[in-house]
Amino acid sequence: MTVAFRKLHPFFAGEVAGIDLTQPLDDQMRDAIVAGLNEYAVLVFHGPCLTEDDQVAFAGRFGKLEPQNGVLTTGVKQRVSPKLVDISNLDENNGLLDRNDRRRMFSLGNRLWHTDSSFKKTPAKYSMLHAHTVVPEGGETQFVDTRAAWDALPQRMKQQVDALIVEHSIFTSRAKLGFTEFSEQERLATPPVLRRLVREHPGSGRKALYLASHASHIVDWPVPEGRMLLQDLMEHATQPQFIHTHRWQVGDLVIWDNRCTMHRACAYDADAYRRDMRRATIQDLDPAQQDLRVA
Repeated sequence: MTVAFRKLHPFFAGEVAGIDLTQPLDDQMRDAIVAGLNEYAVLVFHGPCLTEDDQVAFAGRFGKLEPQNGVLTTGVKQRVSPKLVDISNLDENNGLLDRNDRRRMFSLGNRLWHTDSSFKKTPAKYSMLHAHTVVPEGGETQFVDTRAAWDALPQRMKQQVDALIVEHSIFTSRAKLGFTEFSEQERLATPPVLRRLVREHPGSGRKALYLASHASHIVDWPVPEGRMLLQDLMEHATQPQFIHTHRWQVGDLVIWDNRCTMHRACAYDADAYRRDMRRATIQDLDPAQQDLRVA
């Protein structure tokens, strides 16, 4: 069967046909998907719900899965496989999370524009989110291609930001929501890291902004000035012309390349509807990022 792509947005994002995700993925099809990701950055697959084992097996064809040592210490058993990230509003008993549950408050950060795991020592390469239960209204996921955002910057701004280094921390993004209730153990387990603000995307050779709500400040700049520049770049990258919105159907699997995209979840009524999504995350082993030490 031939893999086919249909472009969904003027700059990026593609819909994939010709692959049955319930079947083992051979090298040829895997390489076709990687080529599609290099071009489109976000790929959408429609199909039946996968078992957790199927999703993990599919993801493992693209690299090493990220260890699921979460930021929060909850003391409760995970609802899904330890090889997947639970992106839902459900507790360990499959009931709706209470509004005051730390897990629910923490997950509200997903509604900020972000790049998965940019705050970890080894960041994320690909994210693969699979829909088991969707909501009747809201709950979309929006994406931007930060290569297109880079291309659209004035030359003067490109020269200004090209060599800058930024500190990233999960506690920066959560503090923007007023969620600061972390233990000392939780904070020590996830220290800040340094990232280049501009990186060359290995698969396409194009430059991309590496932004996120986790981005705290620019190294060696006055903090207020650096944060203003980061805010300006975030506003530039998330203008309507750069955004693709995915409206979920049960069985959808969406893959995105965290090295050249940002994304965010859209609001929905989490007290009325169940939303069950599960994410596999592939680590980024790009050596160009490994010379930046933990702050």
